[in-house]
Amino acid sequence: MTAATLGREECLELLSMAPMGRVALSANALPTVLPVSFRLIGDRIVFRTGRTGSTPHVVAFQVDDIDPKSHAGWSVVVTGVAHEVTDPSELAEMESAVPPEWTAGDGARLVALSLERVAGHRLAGAP
Repeated sequence: MTAATLGREECLELLSMAPMGRVALSANALPTVLPVSFRLIGDRIVFRTGRTGSTPHVVAFQVDDIDPKSHAGWSVVVTGVAHEVTDPSELAEMESAVPPEWTAGDGARLVALSLERVAGHRLAGAP
């Protein structure tokens, strides 16, 4: 299997089309990966999370589309700073754009992740 590096613009385009991603963070000093529905809004990835725990500071976010048989597809990873969205005007703007999160339950909050490091690869698949 071979991989070609994707440029930032192509990575952002792929992110904008994907409905689901995985956020990787540290919880109680252990690595945790959680699936989330999200939207790319401006220069941030925005998703919902439950009220329990504090907002992580530095997280990784991964999205991919890989064929299980041929292993061809793509993968994009974003590393950045996540924070809870609390500004009322930002909340109003983002609230309707971000889908409900089945794992967050009532009282879910919005988290925005900056796009500080964006990296991606296109996978050619098995020969």
